[in-house]
Amino acid sequence: MKKLNVLLVSLMIVAAFVIGGILQQPALAAEEAQEQGPDIAIIWTSGDREVALNMVFMYALNAKRREWANQVELVVWGPSAKLLSHDVELQEQVAAMHEAGVVFKACKACSDGYGVSDKLQELGVDVKYMGVELTEYIANPGWHTITF
Repeated sequence: MKKLNVLLVSLMIVAAFVIGGILQQPALAAEEAQEQGPDIAIIWTSGDREVALNMVFMYALNAKRREWANQVELVVWGPSAKLLSHDVELQEQVAAMHEAGVVFKACKACSDGYGVSDKLQELGVDVKYMGVELTEYIANPGWHTITF
């Protein structure tokens, strides 16, 4: 039991140093980002507003602004399409992310199913069938796919 506790404490200390290093990491110069940063596709499926505000949007915006990635594409899929179409605060944040260079796409089958395709397009979201494109993100070693 004592060995397990020591191991857990050690892992927590290592995690704290890793997370601390990431949070204190300066933004890469644009040239370095082009050479080093990955392309990131964030697949946002949750209809939970808190997930959007405190995870999905926060990471997408910072990944782009701090140049952790070359490209950041946020794909609105499933219940997130309905949530975004009705939530004014989320819509305002989407506009800010657009300005920072985050690219927004939405699954047309999902947004049509919720009856919100037109609203998403008004917000500057590229609404299209995403199955093939998602498969390309996954298959391309230059892209890293994150799901929420």
